[in-house]
Amino acid sequence: MQHTRAPFAALLLLALNTSLSAEDWPGWRGPRGDGTSQEKIATQWDGTNGHNITWKVPIAGWGHSSPIVWQDRIFVVSCLEEENKRVLVCLDRKTGQQRWQKSVLNAKLERRHSLNSYASGTPVTDGQRVYVTFLEADDFSDANTRTPGNMVVAAYDFDGNALWLVRPGRFASRHGYCSSPILFDDKVIVNGDHDGDSYIVALDRETGKTHWRVKRKHNTRSYVTPLIREINGRTQMVLSGSKSIASYDPHDGSMHWEIDGPTEQFVASMVYDGNLFFMTAGFPTHHVMGIRPGGSGNVTESHVQWHEKSAKCYVPSPVVSGQYLFIADDRGTANCFDTASGKQLWKERLGKHYSASLVTSQGLVYFLADDGVMKVVRPGPELEVVAENPLGENCYASPAIANGQIFLRGEKHLYCISADQP
Repeated sequence: MQHTRAPFAALLLLALNTSLSAEDWPGWRGPRGDGTSQEKIATQWDGTNGHNITWKVPIAGWGHSSPIVWQDRIFVVSCLEEENKRVLVCLDRKTGQQRWQKSVLNAKLERRHSLNSYASGTPVTDGQRVYVTFLEADDFSDANTRTPGNMVVAAYDFDGNALWLVRPGRFASRHGYCSSPILFDDKVIVNGDHDGDSYIVALDRETGKTHWRVKRKHNTRSYVTPLIREINGRTQMVLSGSKSIASYDPHDGSMHWEIDGPTEQFVASMVYDGNLFFMTAGFPTHHVMGIRPGGSGNVTESHVQWHEKSAKCYVPSPVVSGQYLFIADDRGTANCFDTASGKQLWKERLGKHYSASLVTSQGLVYFLADDGVMKVVRPGPELEVVAENPLGENCYASPAIANGQIFLRGEKHLYCISADQP
């Protein structure tokens, strides 16, 4: 009996350690906000024949927000267009079965870009509450103008009970709404860049009351989710948008530094490799920059390590893997840059069109095209595609990775993908 129980105990301990070390995906671009995962996930699947598809379930309504995952729960937001309702949905991670669905907002549908949706902001959770944000549009008659309205931010507990709902500011854009909240200390922070009196606002997690609010000086729409990093004893919240790149202190909203331009509109979130911040943009001109994180005030002339204009990337956020920066431009072209020098190592067409941001896991980079085909790339100075995986459904939402699984939101279904089991 002792000989049989010892291996069992060892296996049980290994299983417990594996479970305890598993990562959740609590908000936009995962636990670090940069598309990186420490999970071991599948590299091959096929949504058309079910290979490595653990489950596939229909999602009520329509939206381009990413799913988020906390232990055995998945949260996703959607819009029921016929009812003008924006909803928060909770699913069981193991089965995909819906646990509950709550109506957050009932408001007129805003004007939007053809590649946007009415539920594009990815929610965020702290393990106790889920925070969501939508646009509450005013009544308007001219379909050719921007849609004015209120930013709405709301909090729910894990049982679907509404905790608070606030309207921290106005918002107007002819491209629609897409802000993903982030968490810092006791705050929920939301970017309010729009075609009006733009701002960034920090709300109290428990009450929704405003902690701080900072004005953005150029009043131009952008859809960038801030990235927070602790660097040399200074907490930096960086984002591009409002015709600039800026770093703020998320404690109080005070500015550390800013860089002018280099263009007008931004969508992609920034990433950081421990040495440089990387920014991709935009419209009407396209840029890739490596930025040193120090300095104060205007550092346009002093802190841009390198600046390239060879990649026409606008919407998908990039990812860093080792010494390589990977970027997908909207038109379907993939780019690889050396992080230190900014040298473009390769540029190849991998898909028809990209909306989803990149993710990386176990030393591989995942490129999800709008037609649902995922190319898996091994980082290196030359392009190496190790797998090509069809989903069988258009997919505009960025992937989520948690507990050894990858979750893809198609236009009609949510997919859970697991690696082959021995």
